[in-house]
Amino acid sequence: MQKYVIHEGKKLRYGFTTGSSAAAATKAACMLLMNAPLKKTVAITLPTNEILHIPIYTAKKEKELAIVTVIKDGGDDADVTSGLEIGARVSFSEERGIHIKGGEGVGVATKKGLPIGVGEPAINPVPQVMIKQSVIEVIDILKQGIEVEIFVPKGEEIAKRTLNYKLGIHGGISILGSTGIVKPMSEEAYKDSLSIELKAMYQQQDTDTFVFTFGNYGRKFATNNLGLVDENIIIISNFVGFMLEKACEFGIKKILFVGNIGKIVKVAGGIFHTHSRVSDARLEIMAANAIKAGEKLDVIQKILKANTTDEAVEMLNRKDTFDIMAQEIREKCETHVRRSGYELEVAALIYSSEQGELARTDNFYVGNHTNA
Repeated sequence: MQKYVIHEGKKLRYGFTTGSSAAAATKAACMLLMNAPLKKTVAITLPTNEILHIPIYTAKKEKELAIVTVIKDGGDDADVTSGLEIGARVSFSEERGIHIKGGEGVGVATKKGLPIGVGEPAINPVPQVMIKQSVIEVIDILKQGIEVEIFVPKGEEIAKRTLNYKLGIHGGISILGSTGIVKPMSEEAYKDSLSIELKAMYQQQDTDTFVFTFGNYGRKFATNNLGLVDENIIIISNFVGFMLEKACEFGIKKILFVGNIGKIVKVAGGIFHTHSRVSDARLEIMAANAIKAGEKLDVIQKILKANTTDEAVEMLNRKDTFDIMAQEIREKCETHVRRSGYELEVAALIYSSEQGELARTDNFYVGNHTNA
């Protein structure tokens, strides 16, 4: 795509989704099936009503079967599906209407809570609409039934690098995309995927309590040190406020929030997007909590001059600073969702890579979440 966004001073190119890829391959295959002339690119209509031109990679016709593939281009976004060959096999059907199937490399849903039903191919609703639209633009479906099989030759291999297996999608990738385009460095796309993961977890697990952590280190600490069940843990990245609100929206009643001091300290200061480019007041927040604990002034001054939070941890004499901080995290999170009209219980646990667990709120208990 010849569309760009400026991110941190760099010009980054937009891409297109697996859904757009499948729709483009479908339209080109329909044209081939109907003996319409093919060019080097095929034009599809996006959900935004924009027109997108996608290059055709391979095209062939075998009697009454047309097979076309395109190469999925994620632009300058970090996307494991970028460069994948995505194809469509299109043939006539004796049954009226458009019938979409998943072929090689397209996953199949095995659990509830996904946008598609159990046993169905992992082709999400918006891409299905795009695929059908691509057929309608070429073929009169009132007169002729059409079968479309979407396939991804390396889909099963690439799926191992995605969240699909955890979500209950086996055997390949998902055909996704709500707008048809991929915005480079898109937080919205990341947040959408986290939202889908949390909703699926809630509908698949027999619990209304889940574990939030910032990354893989937090996940490892939660499972190895706390005995928490991996299936109930979700990595929320920097999107604390967004994920708390989603938890409420889905009906989750309690969150166990496990965080390294270097990240979760920000939440104690009411910061709900923790990326360093958005906010960084870690030492100031730690100093404020140390003052509440009665720490000496000279220690406070040292904390404010520390290079890292781990260094600041070593300087503290009043270890109840962390108890105060944990309670602040709980209160800030619960107040945040209450302002949006929700009620959610949050339990917080703070740890450091050097000292392990530093503090937890009194409502942080593992209960039924142990592996025992």
